[in-house]
Amino acid sequence: MFAEVIINSNARALNKVFDYIVPIGMENTIKIGSRIFVPFGRGKKLEDGFVINLKEKSEFANKEIAKIEEENSISEDKITLAKLMARKYFCNVSDCIKLMLPPGTGGKELENRAKEKKGNFVFLKKEKDEIDFLIENEKIKSEKHIRVLKFLEENDGVYISDLEAITEVSKAIFKTLEKNGYIEIVEKQIERNPFIHKDIKKDNPKKLNEEQKKCFDSIAFCIDNNEFSKHLIYGITGSGKTEIYLQLIQKVIEKGKTAIVLVPEISLTPQMVDRFLARFGDIVAVLHSKLSIGERYDEWQKIAKGNSKIVIGARSAIFAPVNNLGIIIIDEEHDMSYKSDMTPRYNAKDLAKYIAEKNNCPLVLGSATPEINTMYLAKNNDISMYTLTKRANNAKLPEVEIIDLRNELALGNRSMLSFKLQNEIEKNFKNKKQTILFLNRRGYSTFIMCRECGYVAKCKNCNISLTYHIRENKLKCHYCGFETNAVKECPECGSKKVKYFGTGTQKLEDEIHKLYPEASTIRMDIDTVSKKNSHEEILDKFKNENIDILIGTQMVVKGHHFPNVTLVGVVTADGSLNLDDYRAVEKTFQTLVQVAGRSGREEQGKVIIQTYNPDHYAIIDSQKQDYDLFYNQEIKLRKMLNYPPFCDIILIRFLGKNLQEIQKISNLVYKKILSVKEENINIYKPVASPIDKIKNKYRWRIIVKCKLTSRVLDIINYGIEDENIKKCKETSIVVDINPNNMN
Repeated sequence: MFAEVIINSNARALNKVFDYIVPIGMENTIKIGSRIFVPFGRGKKLEDGFVINLKEKSEFANKEIAKIEEENSISEDKITLAKLMARKYFCNVSDCIKLMLPPGTGGKELENRAKEKKGNFVFLKKEKDEIDFLIENEKIKSEKHIRVLKFLEENDGVYISDLEAITEVSKAIFKTLEKNGYIEIVEKQIERNPFIHKDIKKDNPKKLNEEQKKCFDSIAFCIDNNEFSKHLIYGITGSGKTEIYLQLIQKVIEKGKTAIVLVPEISLTPQMVDRFLARFGDIVAVLHSKLSIGERYDEWQKIAKGNSKIVIGARSAIFAPVNNLGIIIIDEEHDMSYKSDMTPRYNAKDLAKYIAEKNNCPLVLGSATPEINTMYLAKNNDISMYTLTKRANNAKLPEVEIIDLRNELALGNRSMLSFKLQNEIEKNFKNKKQTILFLNRRGYSTFIMCRECGYVAKCKNCNISLTYHIRENKLKCHYCGFETNAVKECPECGSKKVKYFGTGTQKLEDEIHKLYPEASTIRMDIDTVSKKNSHEEILDKFKNENIDILIGTQMVVKGHHFPNVTLVGVVTADGSLNLDDYRAVEKTFQTLVQVAGRSGREEQGKVIIQTYNPDHYAIIDSQKQDYDLFYNQEIKLRKMLNYPPFCDIILIRFLGKNLQEIQKISNLVYKKILSVKEENINIYKPVASPIDKIKNKYRWRIIVKCKLTSRVLDIINYGIEDENIKKCKETSIVVDINPNNMN
């Protein structure tokens, strides 16, 4: 028997199959998906890889497989998925397989950190009746001994440090009890529980309204019939989409199946987890990058062993090792974070569709502001759509007011906050209600310029201006992480006329403290959520301690439920309107509607949107909170300009330190694709990216517009696979299908 093996390497040259002999002793255990170790090349060290096929004949195999590692093997279905992903997303098969492995797999140090956490656990060695008899007959007299034994009667097998803290006794007591034969202390694996700090009250299903019931019944029919189907729950903010998810999953669990729930942001995961824990208890597992490697490993193992029936997490949770899948739910489906910006550059929604189809189960998408592409499919009956028009508890949508910042300047207002927003914040504070202020730019000032010579402080590694962070008194690059001391004098002309322009969340926080010194504030941006559980701590603090004002970036926009928030202020709505991206208008509209949805969840709310573009249709439609009106305007423009959903966009990026080599290779690829391109493919000449240098690497791009087909994939592969290109070691080529970032 022979095995076709993919070596675990990101080297493009190794993205091919190597044949190995399967030793006779392994023939009964080896299978497609087995992780194996093999001799490779001239090196003495064994390389790891995966079996992607087994066969009876081979002309090339001359080396034997050295070892099989059963623990980190994957299923044949996952191997098939990895091969499909590698072709569609122009990457190595091994890059895709890595996403499907337990956390920590791939390096001894990581694997040890993931697996090896052991501790001493305490168990009763005698039966409960015998212990009670000994206590009653005063054979055991010590109050501390009795306390420990009584606790163990109800909670056998407790981690010794926890038992020490709960019973308030020393470890010497345990040693005495062990010596007397009452208990035994056993070393075993510690299960790292990311929910251990949570105190969740049990929650019961709520009665669905007529709209919710219609949606539930339709999807439940597909669950009962083991039928692949696609559904869009299009409901206004606060309309009870999560309750439908919960009841659908209850049905799936009752049928003995499992569920995957994807959420877009780590900051949303704790809130979603809380609701699921309250409803389903310990059959919930969570997977996201803020967990430690050990916690992720333990959660992964719980899923693989079938102990967790519900998986909640960010996009990578789609690869969780679930068995007997019954439903996939993607909440806030419009969010860009479902598309990976790193190799492999996959879209979790596309993979969810493939996996749901393979498992004959429903795929459910939910959003108040669906992606234009998704709504287009729904309008064309490719997805079943259910519209929810009523908020839970019959709460009304908030009143939205637009403030023209040009008028504020004319009135002499140089503050970040309009007079109207200042008054509303003060009123809200006096009424003991909470306020959210949204500004999608962190830091203090967005750039620094010399008013004498025009010098702008830029990153030494990227062609981008540095952002001033006042707390550390540093200038930072938000692309590569470079930082330097703040500038007091112009390094070009020596002038002291250096001015800090623009605004960020730090500056907004300072202004709020000056305007409302008695108000309590909390800030949520990437600078304040770097520590583990910091997302959850900030949100819990805001909600439970009734902090007056939450200041934040996009992290505060989506999905959160704060009953006491009755005012939302959008400090500037124009940040994303002018991006070099055909979806800039769509992103702006979605963000404004989503952030408005945080206001008035239980009482009448108010939203104030500040803008320099009050007549733009994205701003006007968000004020009306009218998605259909926005969609009808946007889809006409997309069709006119031949943008998605009427085509796909393929971005071919060229990255490297040698600008001349990048230009040469990009022109070579352009000519190769042009030589075989077909009528329905539009290819644009290579040009420098809008941000033409990041992390000391120059950036050029080619844009291709067409409908993505197997033939198109072949053409792009033909364009980038060339001997002359392979000789140019300093330039890398990245192909991105429908990218988030057009840079």
